[in-house]
Amino acid sequence: MSTARFDELIHAPTRLSLVSLLAATEWAEFRYLREHLGLSDSALSKQLTTLEQAGYVEIRKSFVGKRPRTSVTLSRAGRAAFDGHVAALQEIVARSGLTVLPGG
Repeated sequence: MSTARFDELIHAPTRLSLVSLLAATEWAEFRYLREHLGLSDSALSKQLTTLEQAGYVEIRKSFVGKRPRTSVTLSRAGRAAFDGHVAALQEIVARSGLTVLPGG
């Protein structure tokens, strides 16, 4: 169980969506992330750079034939930050008597 900790870096809507998507995968290709999030290449690159500088993601670049391929994974620190952020959000919502979980 993670310690509840609101994370301002993750909380930005685009980054929260990005980190949430990464939390559900082992490695995700840049193209997959771009398409699922509806971002331009430059917007996604900017968000990934911000997360990489914080140590929240690891980026791997390779080639398939002559085509570049970029894959991203959530780092251990990124996973801990996301888990803590989700726990903090659940605590905030719970104060209202509601739950963020379906059927709860």
